[in-house]
Amino acid sequence: MPTITLTVNHPAGLHARPAAEFVKTAAAFPCNITVRNITDDKPAVNAKSILSVLTLGVHQGYEIEVNAEGDQAQEALQAISDLIKNNFGET
Repeated sequence: MPTITLTVNHPAGLHARPAAEFVKTAAAFPCNITVRNITDDKPAVNAKSILSVLTLGVHQGYEIEVNAEGDQAQEALQAISDLIKNNFGET
């Protein structure tokens, strides 16, 4: 199962609009995707569920681990990585 580790640098972390963008990106792929808050050692949750992502409590500077399994798993991880590295489209 492909896995990536990323640092969330957005001032809001994975809350509100960034969380919605994260879920929207994950939902665009047919594979199963989970995300875990490494910084607070929280269990993995469904990356396609806005409520689950919000419960992770990811703040600016936190590390997350994203896993994908199934069709287009690599593409999904790349899209999520690009989203976070590009600060959710904000400058």
